Amino acid sequence: MRLTVLGSCGAYPEPGRACSGFAVEESGYRVVLDLGYGTLPRLLELWPTGPDAVVITHEHPDHCADLHGLFRLRHYGRHPRLPLYCPPGVLDRLQGLEPDVSLREVFDVFALPGSWDVGPFKLTGVGLPHFVENAGVRLESSRVLAYTGDTGPSPALASLGRDADLFIVEATDRPGDTSGLLMTSAAAGSWARQAGARRLMLTHFWPGNDRFVAVAAARAAFSGEIFAASEGDVYALG
Repeated sequence: MRLTVLGSCGAYPEPGRACSGFAVEESGYRVVLDLGYGTLPRLLELWPTGPDAVVITHEHPDHCADLHGLFRLRHYGRHPRLPLYCPPGVLDRLQGLEPDVSLREVFDVFALPGSWDVGPFKLTGVGLPHFVENAGVRLESSRVLAYTGDTGPSPALASLGRDADLFIVEATDRPGDTSGLLMTSAAAGSWARQAGARRLMLTHFWPGNDRFVAVAAARAAFSGEIFAASEGDVYALG
């Protein structure tokens, strides 16, 4: 299994970066997890013909805005239909940008949370607390990759990331946030430890935050390898 970071920012992209997005490949099958602002050009540079399947964790635009660009590419290029796994609110949010054509003309939509066979992967979507419906994602094949999307603390995080080779956890560290619906780096480390994950990747950094500080905060709770997601980084889970 091979992972490429497309974007690592929360809310909006910092210069030279993009919002949430990850490209995953196994045995030639290509899945993209989230398509936030600025991720589509990076995805197409990596995979000029696009992915074989799309997974979107929730409807906030820093996780799904570039799905609309992918829709237009597939629609006007007359490409084959594409499987899309997402909570119901994602299409509702984006359809307002394209009122004359249904996004379902391009995408075969499968609801998350839920479990599906996707190419070589077993995909499991797990409901996690956020301001809107959010599905954490677990991909299992030769290795296990887990990704939270955006989430507050929840016991479901321990099962989502159980024994994962790589657990990608939102670590927004938003100044002044008291909602309980976003994660801190320290909490990300704690949940990775409780899950028994082998490696932890922090992502969804609030613009302006120091990523070295975030890694240090997570390291206080998690003794395994810790990475700060950064655009263009490639990881082989093996």
